[in-house]
Amino acid sequence: MQGFQAEPRHDRYDVIIIGGAIMGSSTAWWLTQLGFQGRILVIERDPTYAQAATTLSFSCIRQQYSTELNVRISQFGADFVQNLRQRMGGDPRVPELKIQNFGYLYLADNEDFAQVLRRNHAVQAAAGAGTRLLTPEEILEEYPFYRVDDITLGSLNLRDEGYFDGSTVFDWFHRKAREAGVEYLADEVAGLDLARGRVAGVRLKSGRTIGCGMVVNAAGTRGGRVAAMAGIALPIQPRKRFNWVIQAEAPLSRPLPLTIDPSGAYVREVGGGTYMAGGHAEPDGEAAFDDFAMEQDIWMEHIWPAIASRIPAFEAVKVISEWAGHYDFNLLDQNAVTGPHPEVANFLFLNGFSGHGLQQSPAMGRGTAEWIVHGGYRSLDLSAFHYDRIAEGRALVEGAII
Repeated sequence: MQGFQAEPRHDRYDVIIIGGAIMGSSTAWWLTQLGFQGRILVIERDPTYAQAATTLSFSCIRQQYSTELNVRISQFGADFVQNLRQRMGGDPRVPELKIQNFGYLYLADNEDFAQVLRRNHAVQAAAGAGTRLLTPEEILEEYPFYRVDDITLGSLNLRDEGYFDGSTVFDWFHRKAREAGVEYLADEVAGLDLARGRVAGVRLKSGRTIGCGMVVNAAGTRGGRVAAMAGIALPIQPRKRFNWVIQAEAPLSRPLPLTIDPSGAYVREVGGGTYMAGGHAEPDGEAAFDDFAMEQDIWMEHIWPAIASRIPAFEAVKVISEWAGHYDFNLLDQNAVTGPHPEVANFLFLNGFSGHGLQQSPAMGRGTAEWIVHGGYRSLDLSAFHYDRIAEGRALVEGAII
């Protein structure tokens, strides 16, 4: 990606954002929109973004969450995506985007999980989401290609739920931030210098130390490592997620919702008889930061048998591409960590999105920028995600993690 500097232009910045993928770039852009007048520096260790979660994502958005705040965050995200040009000041270079509303379909094969779907549905309905609960017979009426003899209940939403062009949203966050004066530096943070309970300087791998007013930790899977540089424990670790694009010998008769099978495998529409499947290993343990190797037995022994059992047409498919990505997995409750540290007050978190960061980036970047500019939230109140719950071990569990 263009626009990276080899050296910072100044010795001190009012805001330094560690991590320049979609969370860091969203925050940088929102700062420029909220009238922030100070110097902003974004530090990114990999300007190609080749292994960033932003790049390797399924790039989907949903409102089927178990907490109202996450529903609201995605509702804003859907509105932002579908009004991107307007949000970017009407710039004719910015494309008009739409969400491909094939929806998500959660499938329960036991009464306990069916009860979870019913509770989640009540939360979603109260927030105005379009989720519907479906019996197995109703699922077959709308999607006759499923096998549902073991299914108790389904949960489906076809409004503002499906695929969106996340790479374009990211590109315009990045581009517009730079055009507004934000500097992007190709370097890696090697350490943080603390003085009087604040981060006073950011040490770069290249050897230079830069003074700072505020620091935003948007380092993705490395968020825990960055927090540790400030003496802060943050329970974030990389978790591998495997992805396959498949070609079906017999394409399905209608668009396939992103189907979350009880086995843990998931599969969605791509188009033209192609589909994208995903899942993870068992046990789902911590991965090395640079481990993006595929594990072929997962496809043959777990993912393909699961999706072929659920959708018999997928017994005859061909894998045409595959890759592994990482979740920045919050071990406490699989929810975001935002806002300032209670003691290191100029250190802000933007971490732990556990697989739903891309779709949450418009609201999360806005909220972080509001905190920096105003000292508090002016739109969605994100204080439930603050670090104090981490320090206290008080989980705010998001029960709809894929």
